[in-house]
Amino acid sequence: MNAQKSNMKLVSKLLFRLLPVQFFLALVSSVNSIVSGLFATNCINAEAMTAIGLYNPINMLLSAISIMLVGGATILCGEYIGRNEQKKVQNVFSLDIMISVLIAVLFIALFVIFGYFHLTGFMTNDPEAQLLFDDYLLGQAIGLIPLLLGNQLASFLSLQNQMKRTTIASIAYIVVNVGLNYLFVVRMQMGAFGLALASSIGLWVFLLIQAVYFFKPASPIRLFAKPDSWGESFKILRIGFPGAATFGYQTARGFIVNKLLQAAAVTALEVSMFNLALEPEFGAMRVSAFTAADTLLRIGWALPTGMLAVSRMLISISVGEEDRQTLVDVMRNMFYRFLPLMSAICALVIIFARPLAMLYYSDTSAPVFMMTVWGFRILPLCMPLSIICMHFTCYGQASDKQVLVHLLSLLDGVICVAGFTALLIRSIGMNSIYIANVLNGVVTTITIWAYSIIKKKKFPKNVEELMVIPDDFGVSEDERMDLSVKSTEAVVTVAHEVQDFCHSRGIDSKRAYLAGLFLEEMAGNVVDHGFSKDKKEHSVDVRVVHKDNDVILRIKDDCVPFDPADRAKIMDPADITKNIGIRMVYKMTDRISYQNILGLNVLTITI
Repeated sequence: MNAQKSNMKLVSKLLFRLLPVQFFLALVSSVNSIVSGLFATNCINAEAMTAIGLYNPINMLLSAISIMLVGGATILCGEYIGRNEQKKVQNVFSLDIMISVLIAVLFIALFVIFGYFHLTGFMTNDPEAQLLFDDYLLGQAIGLIPLLLGNQLASFLSLQNQMKRTTIASIAYIVVNVGLNYLFVVRMQMGAFGLALASSIGLWVFLLIQAVYFFKPASPIRLFAKPDSWGESFKILRIGFPGAATFGYQTARGFIVNKLLQAAAVTALEVSMFNLALEPEFGAMRVSAFTAADTLLRIGWALPTGMLAVSRMLISISVGEEDRQTLVDVMRNMFYRFLPLMSAICALVIIFARPLAMLYYSDTSAPVFMMTVWGFRILPLCMPLSIICMHFTCYGQASDKQVLVHLLSLLDGVICVAGFTALLIRSIGMNSIYIANVLNGVVTTITIWAYSIIKKKKFPKNVEELMVIPDDFGVSEDERMDLSVKSTEAVVTVAHEVQDFCHSRGIDSKRAYLAGLFLEEMAGNVVDHGFSKDKKEHSVDVRVVHKDNDVILRIKDDCVPFDPADRAKIMDPADITKNIGIRMVYKMTDRISYQNILGLNVLTITI
């Protein structure tokens, strides 16, 4: 029980250590619309915000493609990292980069053709909004390559424990984007094209700062290495598609909702709530209000997106290692820590709804202002529920639960939001889109529980049952033992417990003795040297597994990176006993591997 609590604590600490970087990364993909929206309403006109709203479904499509590639490549690489297959990691990375570039080039061509030749009349019947949208499209085309590549590099930097570089790149992007928006929009009066151009240049800065690492000798993967095989291209797309399907469906949802908001007649409730006159432009006003609320809330959405990015990495590695305990602990952290944190943030957004709306519309008497206020009051309620849906979709991807993934993606992506909006808009008007998002979260959460009940044929009593983890996943409880070491005194005790476990499993005395000896040497080395490197609290989490007649020791700690193989090669003529313990382990064991995964030292010894 203590070992399980220690593992839970280690997973929690790791998740929250990685979360700030992933939050910034998710924020980068949203900052374009946030900054553009603020400059559009305050420095151009309301039609500019409508143009951004028209672009949002296209941006969602690009996000879907990016998520598909990031999700597929990260999950696949996580499994290969769990198996210590570095060549396959490089191959997947190379394929991911090449596919991203090819897709970006295709969209650049489409953006230029549609924007330059004004072929976007099907998006809106407002001539001024169309011209602004065309200019915005041309500016966005310049940043498509760094948009797709930047997201891929950031995910791989996280796997290599290089989150600081991504943080610097994210901050640089935000600073450049804001500064160039002021230059292009306020000073040079470049309008919608300037909005998009500022973001595109910022994305190039974001990409270049990250790309530098992959040219350094320290990087285990190279940026422009030729892939050994194209065979895994389909695997990347197949694994990533279900998780990205939600964004793909949201693209369709965006087009549908924009049409509904523009076409539906004004309701009596809207007239009374928003002082909305029966004017022909009330449809565009709805789009502007929804875009304003949805855009600024992307700051909030960056947090659950960052949470998911962190969890995805641990989920994929846990699946590769068949680590049942860590897999469950990731989900427990989502329920017990991520969910309350997100709920508290949503409450703050609701409380400050009016001040947030004033960032876009300073005239508080305008109908569009109150429309936006209600967006900030209602939309945040869907965020905590979305965290549950996003995590179970990711888990379904990694564990090949295709039915659950496609069902959640379809419900969350288009059916619930578009369906409830269409159902409610004739009676309540503008607020239908906000309420539909909340109802969407309720339906997807019920679906997750229903799936578990159908599969397990009983109501789930805990997180593990809710996840419907197969009985044959990993090893059974009697085939493994989890222990935790927090002091020098505990090392010897744990070593004896490992020997006792081996004897209870019928393992011969020699291997049982070696298992205890190796554990005592390697765990003791971490305690003696790793714990003293800083003033933080550390622990060594040990798992011993009896599988296929092998004894497998996995020693995991969160100390500074340390590869014992480097010490095993060092011999000092003046002191022949130096590193003798590590050298002994490497000489006597059948297989031994070391990895630094997400900032954790993971040593696996097979006897």
